[in-house]
Amino acid sequence: MMMKTHALTKTLFADNQPQKATRDGYGEGLIEVGKKNERVVVLTGDLKESTRAQGFEEHYPERFIEVGVAEQNLAVLATGLSLEGFIPFVATYAVFCPGRNWDQIRISVCVQHANVKLSGAHAGISVGPDGRTHQALEDMALTRVLPGMTVLAPCDSEEARKIVHAAAAFDGPVYIRFARHKTPVFTTTKTPFHIGKGLQMTDGDDVTIIGCGPIVYSALETAQQLSKKGIGARVINMSSVKPIDEKLIIRAAKETGAVVTAEEHQIAGGLGSAVAEVLARHHPVPQEFIGMRDTFGETGEPAELLHAYRMDTEAISGAVLRVMKRKH
Repeated sequence: MMMKTHALTKTLFADNQPQKATRDGYGEGLIEVGKKNERVVVLTGDLKESTRAQGFEEHYPERFIEVGVAEQNLAVLATGLSLEGFIPFVATYAVFCPGRNWDQIRISVCVQHANVKLSGAHAGISVGPDGRTHQALEDMALTRVLPGMTVLAPCDSEEARKIVHAAAAFDGPVYIRFARHKTPVFTTTKTPFHIGKGLQMTDGDDVTIIGCGPIVYSALETAQQLSKKGIGARVINMSSVKPIDEKLIIRAAKETGAVVTAEEHQIAGGLGSAVAEVLARHHPVPQEFIGMRDTFGETGEPAELLHAYRMDTEAISGAVLRVMKRKH
């Protein structure tokens, strides 16, 4: 069985596969939306280089605000700007936003349904050498639970760029998580992204793998490997974690009968939980979870950590075999 990818991606698994961090796509998107809309402003907490917000400052210095190491102030100041008609993007590390300023996000941003775009950099275990203090593994759970909050996790830099445009056009609170290290760029300018929609990237009738963030590429690699064994794995990029595409999940569950979720996040409260909630309400099927299992990370290279904490292709493949055994 040959894996069939939809005409939405670049040639996959090539030796010269382009690599780029999702944070780079975020920075590019900020410059583009800043040019398009003068109401867009960017705030950061002494992390403009690492979050790639520096490019926005260079193009539009009068609309860039350096708040310093004061993440609670970032959220409150952004709320005030939004209430005055601006579209503020808050750029810092995810362990600080929503990690350090969750109360301000809840009370100032969400209670008022303020039009604030929160961005969490250095999300996931693949932050690597920075270690457990800077590896945000709880951020989607913290934001997904907030009423009215939209949660987005781009799979590559091109989708991150698109997500910035979508967030700027969307009225209401948005949280975007993105990664530090370079990962394959496998979507194109023509690959669609819509808030509230997932995207089926391969066909398959035996199992569905639903992922968000750069780990989606690992899911595609897994599907290719499984196709050589006669297993058809359907891969879905669920970059819109909230609102989530219930119809796509339900259809996949009905047609394949088994689901594996994959994320660089704690299993509790993230994408896997969101998918399980949909399945429990509408069409229960066996599900396996790839993600952090109630532990913090440690210092290491991204590939080493993804292998050690069972979030690589080998782990996804094992989860597929387990869930298919349960299915039968």
